[in-house]
Amino acid sequence: MATLTVPSVVPSVSEDCEQLRKGFSGWGTNEDLIINILGHRNAEQRNLIRKTYAETYGEDLLKALDKELTSEFERLVMLWTLDPAERDALLANEATKRWTSSNQVLMEIACTRSANQLLHARQAYHVRYKKSLEEDVAHHTTGDFLKLLLPLVSAYRYEGDEVNMSLAKTEAKLLHEKISNKAYSDDAVIKVLGTRSKAQINATLNHYKNEYGNDIIEDLDADPKDEFLALVRSTVKCLVYPEKYFEEILRQAINKRGTDEGALTRVISTRAEFDLKIIADEYQRRNSVPLTRAIVKDTRGDYEKMLLVLAGHDDA
Repeated sequence: MATLTVPSVVPSVSEDCEQLRKGFSGWGTNEDLIINILGHRNAEQRNLIRKTYAETYGEDLLKALDKELTSEFERLVMLWTLDPAERDALLANEATKRWTSSNQVLMEIACTRSANQLLHARQAYHVRYKKSLEEDVAHHTTGDFLKLLLPLVSAYRYEGDEVNMSLAKTEAKLLHEKISNKAYSDDAVIKVLGTRSKAQINATLNHYKNEYGNDIIEDLDADPKDEFLALVRSTVKCLVYPEKYFEEILRQAINKRGTDEGALTRVISTRAEFDLKIIADEYQRRNSVPLTRAIVKDTRGDYEKMLLVLAGHDDA
């Protein structure tokens, strides 16, 4: 369930564009107006606003926002204003240019999007960067990380409910053998994670738990310092328990040691239109604190206001 709230009566696109233009004029930027408009429009409406704004004023709305806004607030508004496929392409491209934790961002995009969403992200990557996402992943990653990430970002998974229980039983046994031998990058493990439908993987992991007594996540927790093993564990979470994966990302982003604005911005901007309500419910269940209250405690100013609007709570 989404947390994005759109008014029952939405102003015309030309009116939205005119108001945004006014918000950029004069002696200061009207940040509240920008939040009130863009923070309450869905992807289709935001795309139409961008198109109409460019046609009306001869300027890309994203460039106007870039000139007017700063720091984390700018980053959040810019990511939110992008079409979801463009946003995923941008996040993926940024991730290919960094190491370690950025592998998790690539995996996150590959495993939490639908087959069509991932396909559209790859197409947007072609348009924006004049090359393929697979090409960049192959160029910037190596070894076991490449072995896992390349099939993940290349996948187009079946999304129906059909499950082969015989295959689930066979692959549960195979996964248990490989994990017991710490062969986490074995071809058989990669094949299951990289090609099977989410329904099939869920059936396999249910059989794994019934047959061997442990949730596979527990068996993948053998060495906290092993970065590749951590990526495999996160891959399983993203495919089967995405709300638990995102809750953990948010919990680590909002903590007493400081705020990871990059992770917080990424999760809120990419999930508000899809399943942030489910993630927020999991956050409250796990931490006994509403997500919006945690955001208020850890952030300030216009950045805080925009986060709260996207999280569905304007007056926290």
